[in-house]
Amino acid sequence: MLNEKQTFEEVKDAFSWEIPEYYNIGVDVCDRWALQEPDRLALIAEKPDGSPEPITYKDLMRGSNRLANLLVCIGVERGDRIAILLPQAPETAISHIGIHKMGGISIPLFMLFGEEALEYRLANSEARVVITNKDGAEKLSGIRDKIPALKYILCIDEGIPDTVSFHQEIESQSDSFTPLATKADDPALIIYTSGTTGQPKGALHAHRVLLGHLPGVEISHDFFPQENDRIWTPADWAWIGGLLDVLLPALHHGVPVVCKRFNKFTAEAAFDLIEKYQVRNAFLPPTALKMMRSIESPEKKWNLNMRTIASGGETLGAELLEWGRKTFGLTINEFYGQTECNMIVSSCSKLMPARPGIIGRPVPGHDVEILDVKGNPVPSGVQGDIAVKAPDPVMFLRYWNNPEATASKYNGEWLLTGDTGIRSEDGWIKFVGRDDDVITSSGYRIGPGEIEDCLIGHPDVELAGVIGKPDADRTEIVLAFIVLKDGVIKSDELAKDIQLWVKTRLAAHEYPREIRFVDELPMTTTGKIIRTDLRRLAS
Repeated sequence: MLNEKQTFEEVKDAFSWEIPEYYNIGVDVCDRWALQEPDRLALIAEKPDGSPEPITYKDLMRGSNRLANLLVCIGVERGDRIAILLPQAPETAISHIGIHKMGGISIPLFMLFGEEALEYRLANSEARVVITNKDGAEKLSGIRDKIPALKYILCIDEGIPDTVSFHQEIESQSDSFTPLATKADDPALIIYTSGTTGQPKGALHAHRVLLGHLPGVEISHDFFPQENDRIWTPADWAWIGGLLDVLLPALHHGVPVVCKRFNKFTAEAAFDLIEKYQVRNAFLPPTALKMMRSIESPEKKWNLNMRTIASGGETLGAELLEWGRKTFGLTINEFYGQTECNMIVSSCSKLMPARPGIIGRPVPGHDVEILDVKGNPVPSGVQGDIAVKAPDPVMFLRYWNNPEATASKYNGEWLLTGDTGIRSEDGWIKFVGRDDDVITSSGYRIGPGEIEDCLIGHPDVELAGVIGKPDADRTEIVLAFIVLKDGVIKSDELAKDIQLWVKTRLAAHEYPREIRFVDELPMTTTGKIIRTDLRRLAS
């Protein structure tokens, strides 16, 4: 949807939305290609024995048509919710596509969720069907009687009690199906927020959400797609970052997606996969990048021939950007968004040099501003709320069964992200932090991201999480939770050295006045630091 130009301004000026009245995600990412190039490669799935399994668009169309027929056969109707509790797998893609084609609403769920998390989401959405595997079915067995709307569990593994065989049942169905003529504004999926504050909320998205993602995906991958592109992410497809930043946009563009479930993500496994499958493009969350950065000189150990890396979820800084250039020979493009309104700001190394600690510029097609408490744009250089003007194709329809939360998400015609930021005179946006993450110390407002980036630059620090701790004299002080690299011994002297490291590189008011060494940091399933948990640890 973007036209490649020489400057960002030219790209922005040449862009306009093309959102048809009728649009269906499943038809777009599958049938459109299957009918033109049935043998075109869609997925490369790694089998348990390590061998690749090629999946074509014809394979996706047949599988999704059979699933759509099965869902209709068992009484699923347009608008019904069907949950997908699966890791990266061909069945995950087939499930989303089939659900969309028959007019259902898909709900991606993480395999890492425990029983309480699953019970809340399935009960809240009143899901009628769950598509899962053996591990998921075992979790569901303990809560099924608490979810009265749930009628069927389709399991991709065989012989699991109280489930219906996914593969056996779809094989008995016809591989022909006439997709419903859904409108672009019709509901397509519910993605639950990570729930770092309060109960998770179900963000209901329309079919147009995929079209709304495309400009951000294209610009964050230096005008994706290009010849020979092949994309992968370690991010779970249950996260909006895995599903709508990688899987569905790639299928829309006809770019093969490498699909692998890691039993445990490691830096070595990531580099092995990139080399083995000749990955050219990747979405790597900051946590994954930080883990991969622990390998010394990976460019000398693996044959890496990547074209682009995009990252989002937490702010990158100079350390990771420089490591990316040295390791991959490219500049990692940073992007910003959230479950309700994603891929709205991005950098693009092909158009503009990266600015460490600053996300990028509003993606063409999205009107992003920094507002004051009254909802008015603030001058350049002034901190305020990051907001997006409605309507916008990528913007959610509403929170599922939560009109109060939906209303509070808006200030007039502006959707409030809940994040604070600063806009430069030439339009770059600096992410400061969540409203409740910003630290107020001695009159200064301090964002944790810049300090965390500085901390991981210290030779002994593996990971860092920063919060504000209440203080009688300064309102708050900066408190840093530090995970040290393997073999490093914690000590008071090391803590002082780390404090000096920050003080001399950032500012005296930003250095952590208190440091606590921990074995691990509390993380969401998407790899974000859960600062509310850190605040509980600090109290």
